Formats: sequence, structure tokens, C-alpha cells
Amino acid sequence: MGNRLSKIATKTGDKGETGLGDGSRVRKSSARVKAIGDIDELNSWIGLLRSHLSDSDELQPLLHQVQHDLFDLGGELSVPGYLALSQDLVQDLEDNLEALNDTLPPLKEFILPGGDMAASHAHMVRTVCRRAERSLVSLGENEAINELCLSYINRLSDLMFVMARVLARRNNGQEVYWKSRHTQGKDSQE
Repeated sequence: MGNRLSKIATKTGDKGETGLGDGSRVRKSSARVKAIGDIDELNSWIGLLRSHLSDSDELQPLLHQVQHDLFDLGGELSVPGYLALSQDLVQDLEDNLEALNDTLPPLKEFILPGGDMAASHAHMVRTVCRRAERSLVSLGENEAINELCLSYINRLSDLMFVMARVLARRNNGQEVYWKSRHTQGKDSQE
């Protein structure tokens, strides 16, 4: 895969273009660069979430691996035609999603994003993940991308929702259920 950076301030992007890993140049406003940026931001949010967990937290290895996977996904996007993601990575997310979800009571209501710092950051990761997914869909409408990228990001957003629930319930914490103003008064009047 492309060359590693040895010089950071190249000044080659001063006119609104950037280089891809295959040596081609594209506008920084392109759908490909938008998707790469959203994946990079997603990875950064996961790093922030990890900083709110103890080093011994059982979620750390999973989140650490996801960060590596996202770097691979970014590599795929920065080198058109290069494939790094495999079905095994998607399956790993599904297995972890199922294992975490099995520890939770069934969800009967919508929940509000929040909780302690870690749970709140997991919700931020989830929403940024959804934005990255939308960017990948937009890119895929005009250029060929590995469909596993979409599957991986879709499963990751589901995993982050479940992880936010797990984190919100730690240490006797609770999830906050959504209550519409339109339905709040009806129950008390009946």
C-alpha cells in the first residue's frame, strides 16, 4: 500500500487538492476525501471513548481492534481498487454485538443519548459512524467501493449503540428513556 509519510508539511494541498495512495490527485471536496475524513473522525472519536475507559476494561481490546480496522478501511478508500476488509471483520463485529446485547434487557422504548462520559462518547461514536456510512453510500453511488466497507460501518454503528447501553448501565447507571411531550400528559389524564 502507498508510501508512508516522511514529510508532513508538503504544501501540495494548498490549492484544494490532495494525493491519494495510488498517486492520483483529487479535490478535497470529493466524495472520496469526504468519506476518508469521516472515517478518520470516527477513529478519533473511538480514541476519545477509549480514554474514558480503564486500561483493563474488557471493551478496550475490541475498540483497539476497531481502530486498526478503520485504518484499513481508510486505506481502501485512499487507494482505489485496494481491498483490506474481509467478511471475517464484519463477522467479528456481529459476534461482539451479539455477546454484548445478550447482557442487556430487551429495549422497549427509545433511549436518549447520554449517561456517563463513556456512554455519551459511545453515542457520539455511533452518530459519527452513521455519518461515515452516509458518506460511503454517496461515494458508492458514483465510484466502485468494496461493499464490505458499508457492512462493516453499519455493524459498527449497531455495536456502538449496544456498547453505549452497556456503558450507561455500569455502576448502577440507568438508560434515560425518551418521552414525547405529546404523550406525557395523556397517561396522567386517563
